[in-house]
Amino acid sequence: MAKSLHTLPVLFFNLSGEMLYVLDQRLKAQNILDDKANKVLCDIVESMFEEKCLMQIFDPQMLLSRKEVRTVFDKLSHSSFMRLNPSSMDKLYDLMTMAVKYQVMLCKAPEDLLLVTLNHLDAIREMVINSDKLVASVNDAHRRLRVYYKDLNNGEFQNLRHTLLFFFQDLHKRVSILLRDKAQLSDGHFVLPVGGPVARGADVPGTIRYWEGGVVSKIETFVPAQPFTASDNAGSLELFGDRVINLGTNLYNIRKDLDATVESIPGSHMPPPPDIGGSRSGKEEFNLLAHLIGSAKASSSAADTFKLHLFNDDFDDERTVTGSVPTVDIKPDKVSLYTSALL
Repeated sequence: MAKSLHTLPVLFFNLSGEMLYVLDQRLKAQNILDDKANKVLCDIVESMFEEKCLMQIFDPQMLLSRKEVRTVFDKLSHSSFMRLNPSSMDKLYDLMTMAVKYQVMLCKAPEDLLLVTLNHLDAIREMVINSDKLVASVNDAHRRLRVYYKDLNNGEFQNLRHTLLFFFQDLHKRVSILLRDKAQLSDGHFVLPVGGPVARGADVPGTIRYWEGGVVSKIETFVPAQPFTASDNAGSLELFGDRVINLGTNLYNIRKDLDATVESIPGSHMPPPPDIGGSRSGKEEFNLLAHLIGSAKASSSAADTFKLHLFNDDFDDERTVTGSVPTVDIKPDKVSLYTSALL
């Protein structure tokens, strides 16, 4: 199956939202002054939603390599006067990718990807609500998103989801709250919930229809092992509508005791899987996007910058390797939040 040419906006905005969620939570947890923390977030949002960058993001193109996507977010994280050490950036990116992968896999229907993306945009807007300029930029991205995807049919949305899952394939970083909530196995694979709401327009399991000559000749019913419910309400794509689902919302605002602290539990470094290949012109466009983000903000002087160890165990030269799976460890007081808040 040919890869979707419409995947980049969904991937970019969802990863962007997750990055801002973690940064916002860690800046607060480390008691960074409000003015300084707000400036960090606003500078990054300004780079994310810069006009030339949006034009590149919404240009139909092949989804390119993980290395190039990582390069863009490295540049984004340093588009303010904050500087992250390599260990912090590695763990931040692991949290971002695993969160978005989990959300993509939990979507009941491919079209839900738009609602997840809009949840991220809604939360980003709230982060910069005091800046009319940045709110207008986020609203512009919302408008572009609706226009960009309004003509996609069900098959094209399914192809988009397939392309996203291909991008995340073989990424199995272990996240502690998912492990403790039995939403993830020890090898990093997710355990997806069974039952609950079905995709909108789908039948609730429990009925078997037999067809003969193009008509239903017999109907039998059974009780499913897990309870299912119908989904009648479609999420709104309007600027301030009800998205219906919670996937993509800022969990750190829902539960104040959730800590995004990440620890590298000794593990082997798995070789990266093959990247998604794109056309030469597509790679040039994506490199241009990285260049635009990197130059969106004027470089700060050394006196203006501050270096942040985002997580408690971040030291640049600590790279322990043993025989187990690499683990990203989030430490909440209670661990039932992630799956319950998402569903």
